[in-house]
Amino acid sequence: MTEYGLLLKGVGSFYEVLTDAGTSVTCKARGAFRREGLVPTVGDRVGIERQESGYAKLVEILPRRNLSVRPAVANIDQLLIVVSASAPAPDWMLVDRLIIAAKRMGVTPVPVLNKIDTATDAIRETFLREYHAFETLTVSAVTHEGLDALKDRLTGKVTCFAGQSAVGKSSLLNALFPNLHLETGGLSEKTERGRHTTRHAELWPYAGGAVLDTPGFSLFETECLEQDELDACYPEFSDASPCRFPGCMHISEPDCGVKPLLEAGVLSAERYERYKEIAKDYQQRRKHRYD
Repeated sequence: MTEYGLLLKGVGSFYEVLTDAGTSVTCKARGAFRREGLVPTVGDRVGIERQESGYAKLVEILPRRNLSVRPAVANIDQLLIVVSASAPAPDWMLVDRLIIAAKRMGVTPVPVLNKIDTATDAIRETFLREYHAFETLTVSAVTHEGLDALKDRLTGKVTCFAGQSAVGKSSLLNALFPNLHLETGGLSEKTERGRHTTRHAELWPYAGGAVLDTPGFSLFETECLEQDELDACYPEFSDASPCRFPGCMHISEPDCGVKPLLEAGVLSAERYERYKEIAKDYQQRRKHRYD
């Protein structure tokens, strides 16, 4: 009889599956997967069959809603993009690019400001101004401020944490899972860059869903986007009037519907400047896509 569940972890040729009945089962994949070019991936919904002796067999991989290659994880519902309120300084460009990547995968991006126990009024205001078009969270792994809202957000969803090293992703997971004891890295005194502490992708069941800490510093690469696809990654643009020209890049074109959003305060000047850099990058990719 085939049982179904969530693939939590893979180490070597062994896979840990949490069945829908709530039991954890160690499995080995059937040989046909390799011949078919299929690789069981963390986050997969899978079918397993228990054997009279030895390990259970992983016999089926259900269709995936999405798949990230780095880190290898499938069927993500939401991406929590964590930045620090103090050190390291927030990399807003990274947040913007991760939002784009998440939306392209059909994943809900959720910007998260961690270490708010150390936050200045200025950094709070900047964070809320830059990402007012998204559902955001402000939390502290130290004081547990905002932790209840974070728990509610995780309920029933497969969630991936991403962001710079040392922003406190592992500390937040330790706050959620007191028995997990994940290694936390802190900052290198010389460079103020975080030391990588997470070394493999693994899901931890939580409140009817599961959470994953990405290994180290992660940026999901996206394909060459057309202008309308890029526009769809900016919810602020939905308030814009139609542009005069199809494919408007919203930079130097006349009668652009997006630029008035700056004057109205719907789109922050800083986020718009980063948008222009991203838009020009994709424009260059489109020009050279067949080189």
